[in-house]
Amino acid sequence: MSPPEVLLWSRLKRLRTQGFHFRRQAPFRGYYLDFVCFSRRLVVEIDGAQHAEDEAAAHDAVRDAVLRREGFAVLRFWAGTVMADVGGVMDAITDGLRTADGPRAPP
Repeated sequence: MSPPEVLLWSRLKRLRTQGFHFRRQAPFRGYYLDFVCFSRRLVVEIDGAQHAEDEAAAHDAVRDAVLRREGFAVLRFWAGTVMADVGGVMDAITDGLRTADGPRAPP
């Protein structure tokens, strides 16, 4: 895992106490998802600079469309954003978990 992925993974694991279980590098429909909470149908992707290139961005758009068609919400964050503001990234993820489809976590 890249340093931003390691940092985010350490935070995502803490969400288990709130009833949210994430898997990392989970295979799904021919793709590897950086992080996914299957119960909430939420995918979190960490993008490096290569994702800004036209070909990679087009591939990401197709991938996101496949995931949306399968009922997943996809949150993408730049690696630099994770490193600079992991708290803000986690706030966006917890908001996404609370609004995503799927069974609700226990109160």
